[in-house]
Amino acid sequence: MELIKNWTDELRYQPYYQWDKQYKQLLTETVNHSKWRQHYHIQPESGLLNDPNGFSYFNGQWHLFYQAYPMGPVHGVKSWYHVTSNNLIDWHSEGLALLPDMAYDSHGVYSGSGIVVDGELVLAYTGNVRDQNWQRKSYQMLAKMNPQGEITKADKPFIPAPPKGYTHEFRDPQVFKYQNQYWLLIGAQTDQSEGKVLAYSGDSLENLIFQGELHFTNESMGFMVECPNLVFIEETPVLLFCPQGLDKEVLDYQTIYPNTYIVAKEFDTEKLALTQPTSLKNLDEGFDVYATQAFNAPDGRALAVSWIGMPEIAYPSDQEGWAHCLSIVKELKLKNGHLYQTPVKEQAELRQEHTMLAGELTPQPTTLLAKTNNCYELILDFPADSQGKLHLFADQSLNHSMVIDFDTKNGMIKVDRTNAGSPFAEEYGTTRSVSVEKNQPLTLQLLVDQSVCELFINGGQQVVTARVFPGEGEESVLIEGAGSYTGDFWRLRKMKND
Repeated sequence: MELIKNWTDELRYQPYYQWDKQYKQLLTETVNHSKWRQHYHIQPESGLLNDPNGFSYFNGQWHLFYQAYPMGPVHGVKSWYHVTSNNLIDWHSEGLALLPDMAYDSHGVYSGSGIVVDGELVLAYTGNVRDQNWQRKSYQMLAKMNPQGEITKADKPFIPAPPKGYTHEFRDPQVFKYQNQYWLLIGAQTDQSEGKVLAYSGDSLENLIFQGELHFTNESMGFMVECPNLVFIEETPVLLFCPQGLDKEVLDYQTIYPNTYIVAKEFDTEKLALTQPTSLKNLDEGFDVYATQAFNAPDGRALAVSWIGMPEIAYPSDQEGWAHCLSIVKELKLKNGHLYQTPVKEQAELRQEHTMLAGELTPQPTTLLAKTNNCYELILDFPADSQGKLHLFADQSLNHSMVIDFDTKNGMIKVDRTNAGSPFAEEYGTTRSVSVEKNQPLTLQLLVDQSVCELFINGGQQVVTARVFPGEGEESVLIEGAGSYTGDFWRLRKMKND
């Protein structure tokens, strides 16, 4: 028996219970032997993981769900998988939580969000249904989880159809409370194939009234908007969303679809507008971030988690029976109107052996760290006159590495994975460039975990996320250039998931 390579629609939408036990066992064994499995990122037990959903704090625990297709590394009939945590870093598997088992979600439990109402965690999601002609219908559904963890789905949709003038590309409801009203934002597409964010509000989630399109830009947002997510940082509204088919004249991006944001002055509920919005910005300047979900936690923080993966892209781990992971949890802050993203403070609890670093850069690459096991945190500080290259996932001869090329004089950073591990998604470019302030000191914080790197620049002013699939022995860190550096290195422990 071999893993399936040619996935038909019939296979993708085959009910889970019809899958052969031997096949599922082979899949699990293959995944467990993967050389790219991660230590402290949320990843699927088998098959595919994509959008984070239902990120919330309920009954004394952090809850997070994600879209899952456990039978293979493809987009098949989706469920929500559930994980819980006491500290935002050690996530316990609770198993599949929402299954495609009713008439309103028969072809997939699609993305959504969570909110605590009257002592229960209410989950809002899109039910995906295909008719006999394979035409899509989408229903907005509610499910409720009690403090015992028992989930009950509503027996009918709370929004049964898109409003007139919009197609069934209508999904990813975000529910939140604002000024004593319940609100829902949802990604939509007009009959003219224009991407929009629609808004509903009401006294309860069961009785929401369509209010219209949310106004936040005069630019076209492509043919579809996915994963709209409004979060408030010190009462300032920040809208995160994923416009598909966005004109690159509106925003410079290289990924197939960008994950973007705008910051506004206020959420004007009368005009249904985010007033004085900034121009559109990339949430992540890297290769592999999409469908970020954020919420206002009870402790006052705005917390976010991203899907580290891209729609319609094949990844090397597909051959090993699994695909994608979630980012670490990030805290969102605003400084001078700019969004900063930093690892949550709890992330430091993973730190183990500590090594202090300091030295002079030389024109020839020198080994900074050998045999890192590709599971570490590295913070490096460079003065304002530094130029150089940092090589991650490197072999000693530097035939393979991901290169971070930094130039503080000219204010440029380039991340290059051209020769890093197994190549993939090359049609969307193998380099990403980021501008930083010229003639200023530079801080790079790197969180590396087997097959992923999350880079936070200057305290989270910019973030660059990349999947990398290194070969055997590609685990060193080398450095070269002109100037000096200081820093800290920690080996990181594995996530505790029991």
